[in-house]
Amino acid sequence: MNKIIKNTLILTIITLVAGTLLGLVYEVTKAPIATAQENAKQDAYRTVLADADSFEEYADFDASEAAKALKDGGYTSDDITEVAVAKDKSGEDMGYVVTVTSHEGYGGDIVISVGILSDGTVKGIEMLTISETAGLGMKATEPAFKDQFKDKQVEKFAYTKTGEKGDDKIDALSGATITTNAVTNAVDSALIYFQNVLGGSVNE
Repeated sequence: MNKIIKNTLILTIITLVAGTLLGLVYEVTKAPIATAQENAKQDAYRTVLADADSFEEYADFDASEAAKALKDGGYTSDDITEVAVAKDKSGEDMGYVVTVTSHEGYGGDIVISVGILSDGTVKGIEMLTISETAGLGMKATEPAFKDQFKDKQVEKFAYTKTGEKGDDKIDALSGATITTNAVTNAVDSALIYFQNVLGGSVNE
């Protein structure tokens, strides 16, 4: 019996010490991790709206309102998770960066930031999180694919497997239609939110 009690006390002490150490590690690393995440986010913002001087959190963001706008638009597999207002050097609003999480990826969720000027022009997209198949879906991270959305002013995009031309047409990745569909729908979700919640429109 004494041996059982002794072993129990030892395990309890080990658990308490380990828990305390983990807590300390968390407190020590929490701020640097948050800073790194914020820097990565700002880098993504600058990638998709390079002409902006600064970015501010969109104070009126409402996740429920965003979800309703997407549902009304027929996009139920995406979530708008964050919105930033892009400012020019004079401090005036020049557009938005809309961050979308797509639940349609082949390898899991895909998180994308979409830069949209106030006139509805998509200035660029950047993958924040993606784990698609190497050599197939991961090609969505390459400029050859992402740049198809760049500097396009359309109401929505659609992917094609036939090489059909048009500003709204995106060439599907060979062997990765699911990824292509997920990314295209995510960008369209950002446009729907921009058009119906932020009050923007094409040729505003």
